[in-house]
Amino acid sequence: MDSFSRPILSIQGMRFGLSVAAMIIIFVCFTQAQQNAEQANLEGRVQDSQFKSVADALLELHTRNTGQILTAHADSQGKYSFAGLAAGTYSLRVIRSGYAATEISSVSLRAGESKTLDVTLVPQPTPAKDAAAGTPQFFDPPQFTVSGVTDTANAGGHGSDSVVRAQNNLAKEAAMLGKPAASGAPGNSSSAERALREGVIHNPQSFEANHRLGSFLIDNGKARDAIPYLQSAAKMNPTDYENSYDLTLAEAEAGNFDRARDEAQTLLAMHDTAELHHLLGNIDEHVGDPLSSVREYQRAAELEPSEAYLFDWGSELLAHHAPEPALEVFSRGNSLFPHSTRIRIGQGAAWFSTGAYDKAVRSICEASDESPNDPNPYLFLGMMQKGEITPSEEVIAHLRRWAKLEPDNAQANYYYALALLKSGTNLQNRNTDLEAESLLDRAVHLDSNFAAAALQLGVIHARKGDLKLAVSDYQKAIQADPRMEEAHYKLAQVYRQLGDTAKAKEQAGIYQQLAKESAANAERERHAMRQFVYTLRDQAAPQKP
Repeated sequence: MDSFSRPILSIQGMRFGLSVAAMIIIFVCFTQAQQNAEQANLEGRVQDSQFKSVADALLELHTRNTGQILTAHADSQGKYSFAGLAAGTYSLRVIRSGYAATEISSVSLRAGESKTLDVTLVPQPTPAKDAAAGTPQFFDPPQFTVSGVTDTANAGGHGSDSVVRAQNNLAKEAAMLGKPAASGAPGNSSSAERALREGVIHNPQSFEANHRLGSFLIDNGKARDAIPYLQSAAKMNPTDYENSYDLTLAEAEAGNFDRARDEAQTLLAMHDTAELHHLLGNIDEHVGDPLSSVREYQRAAELEPSEAYLFDWGSELLAHHAPEPALEVFSRGNSLFPHSTRIRIGQGAAWFSTGAYDKAVRSICEASDESPNDPNPYLFLGMMQKGEITPSEEVIAHLRRWAKLEPDNAQANYYYALALLKSGTNLQNRNTDLEAESLLDRAVHLDSNFAAAALQLGVIHARKGDLKLAVSDYQKAIQADPRMEEAHYKLAQVYRQLGDTAKAKEQAGIYQQLAKESAANAERERHAMRQFVYTLRDQAAPQKP
């Protein structure tokens, strides 16, 4: 029996060994798959300023924490790739003979992320070429280079999420200062328009009559109506620059961006004007090409350093998360146009985006002192408070001045009250509490749909123990803005204190759903907005002149 038991044990041992080996193989495969899932990839294209591929460029990817350098070469199509990267922050340096070396100082990669990053190389300047080209000398060349765009999923920011949101909001509002108000509304007739139309009816072959009517219609918000008249004028005199420009502008304002872009580029080949570059920048931004847009804005400002062109250039940089370059442009604009309120505001918004709160406040307060009756600087000082930053005495003083200058302005009362509340931090100062409550009451009285003011009233009343009054305030805020997350959250808290668990649960559920939708919308917005990739020639942030 012993002679038969040995081979049986050997077979059992073999089976056990095979099982262990299989488990090891499965574990190794699983581990490798898990590691592959956590690895990141970086790829993109190297191109020149005309968007043509640059082949054979050397790319060096530097790992910040270990100092390791990975290299790759762009192929004949300018494409490159780095695979199997660990999550982390890298710097990318691109070198090619005949071009200035370009370095992107911060490239963030998350586990499992595949990021596309296109890099634009700028030709190495030569003194003879620059002199022959007549480079505008209105100020020193910019100390930054915008070399590409990427998504804003890892855009970062200074401080908490609320601070980052406040920075983004200030950048958007600053850009809106450059948008002119509509000068007219479609469908509104006027004696001037009737006279111009009659001129075309009586003399339809007149270039002047068609052009004047088309130009008038553009100025009065009727760009689509203007197009046929400007087209008729173009047939009569195709070489007239002013009419050709107006036709391009009309196409753009009518939403025909592809046609407008083609016409602008054709016209630009014959007339290298600042207004054409600026118009093309507007068109490029609308069609989703911010990199081309910022370069057109820059060229417009170089050819004609007007307040408007400098402001739009800086605003484009700021809107696409490039605060340091924007700060340089706004600072230069401030030295050329020291009385421009919106350039000072733009400069303040840029400082705020870099995390320099004190400098941001100083810049915007200077704008307010320059034009104390202009509400825009006060609005920006008020919006800064949404970033969970305690307002300084200077901010409070300026918002107090606004409330006194415009006692019937709901926003003036609200922002001054908010500054008082944030400076008190815990509402233990009774005088501050009473003054803020009075200001908020006035704001809600002036504007019954002012949800934010009603919300703050609820906060005050809840902390004072007036829970039923707080419920009424929060309900008013929700009625004015049903999607105000914080109002539902605060109302749920008060209901819980009152012992009404059913209503508390209902409001908490609404809050959770709104918060989820808000986060999804914010994520979509971040991916829709492209972030500029830029290099500073000197690493120090530009200082105010």
